[in-house]
Amino acid sequence: TFYCFVRLCLDKILLQCVLQSRTLSGADAINALRPFYFAVHPDFFGQHPKEREVNENSLKRLNGYLENLQKPGFRSFKPTQLTFYVREREPNSSNVQESFSASGFRAVSFTLHTRDLLSTVLDILNSCSLSTEHVQSLNVNSQPHKDAKSTVNRPIKWDKTYYSFTGFKDPEEELEQAQRVETTLMSWLDDNEASAVKKLKKSLPLRKELERLKIELSHELQLSDIRWQRSWGIAHRCSQLHSLGRLVQQRPEILENVKGRTVVFTDRSGMSAAGHIMLGTMDVHHHWTKIFERLPNYYKLQKRLLLLEDRISQLLGGIQVTYIEELQPLLTLEEYFETLNSFYNKLCDSRLPFHPRSLRGLQMILESDRYAPSLHEFGHFMIPTICDPAALQWFIFSKAQEARENLKRKEEMMIAEKELINTSTERFSLDRLYKEPSVSSAQMIDCCTRLLEESLPYLQGMHLCISHFYSVLQDGDLCIPWNWK
Repeated sequence: TFYCFVRLCLDKILLQCVLQSRTLSGADAINALRPFYFAVHPDFFGQHPKEREVNENSLKRLNGYLENLQKPGFRSFKPTQLTFYVREREPNSSNVQESFSASGFRAVSFTLHTRDLLSTVLDILNSCSLSTEHVQSLNVNSQPHKDAKSTVNRPIKWDKTYYSFTGFKDPEEELEQAQRVETTLMSWLDDNEASAVKKLKKSLPLRKELERLKIELSHELQLSDIRWQRSWGIAHRCSQLHSLGRLVQQRPEILENVKGRTVVFTDRSGMSAAGHIMLGTMDVHHHWTKIFERLPNYYKLQKRLLLLEDRISQLLGGIQVTYIEELQPLLTLEEYFETLNSFYNKLCDSRLPFHPRSLRGLQMILESDRYAPSLHEFGHFMIPTICDPAALQWFIFSKAQEARENLKRKEEMMIAEKELINTSTERFSLDRLYKEPSVSSAQMIDCCTRLLEESLPYLQGMHLCISHFYSVLQDGDLCIPWNWK
């Protein structure tokens, strides 16, 4: 009996040594994940707002997961599913800073269910097809002592009686259980409904204040709309409207030229390609004042821009040049004008033989981060500014009929989506049902269709956002993935 007790004590010590030898510190984990952060960081997706938003939200959840792993005595364990858009590397690039193509990225989804930093880091890198060699070379405890190399690397399989005798948890059994667990909509709502209701109730006074401020400012300035580019919280939005209200009181004369316009709170100040007034949330009143003073000049440039779009349309058989906010990056009026002007000059030099008005009814958008033309599922052509004119002509001619069919299908899809949103909102007594920009109409239709087959009393009076992951926002909005189980 004494021999068995001593053996168990020695086994316990050896197990702790093995686990410690495979432990990363928080700083080591950040260093090991540098290639991953470089591949998914939202700052590199400035030209792709949808993908940027997905990566921003996923990074928040990943950071929370990593922080929990570092908490002493942390035992709460739930598998976490994440989706990232990963920038693609060019196969023959030797320069790390230039090793990603200008427009290439791919969507990667994976589930984290590990309980230590090292395994988590390796899972993330492997899921994104990134090298893990640098992890082994880190000068941390993740590298076993040379003398113990053969022992540590040898897989140790402990008898089940060891865990029943000592009370320790069997890691193999935990891993198998975690892999069997799959978050379902019902189970997630069971766990999170109370938290969402509490946050929603707390946010209701602020929501009323936000609506009041928005209506008052829109009426006072005769604005068409007030929007926000990103998903800021209700308190943050109220603060921004209060700032605009103070500016109106201090300098009412500079706001005479905003009638009928849309104000968008975003990351920088100016006028957008769509003709909206952009107010940078990090800018002070002095910067906003300058933007309002420049509005007459912006309006002159906008007229020149519209004329340029018409000239391009005439050269391309009547196809309409358009800017689609939901699908394109947030460009300033100056940036978009330069893009159009460069493309127009290229068309003038090539003199493509398009028959006048032969492509009327079709649409195209210009993109500076693509190399080949493509046709979007909604029917508009996505044309690179550097596209070869001859290749452009052939592509548009060959895809014209398909484009018309897609445009027709888009109208049908938009109608179906709107009807399903209204039906779902009424069926579940939702206060609001909406989707993130990165969720397509087809995905929204599929999601709502399946929701209507369920009985979901949890959703009464809630704000439901269709997204790519499960989350409760700070103001009580429930986020569920469009492809929920």
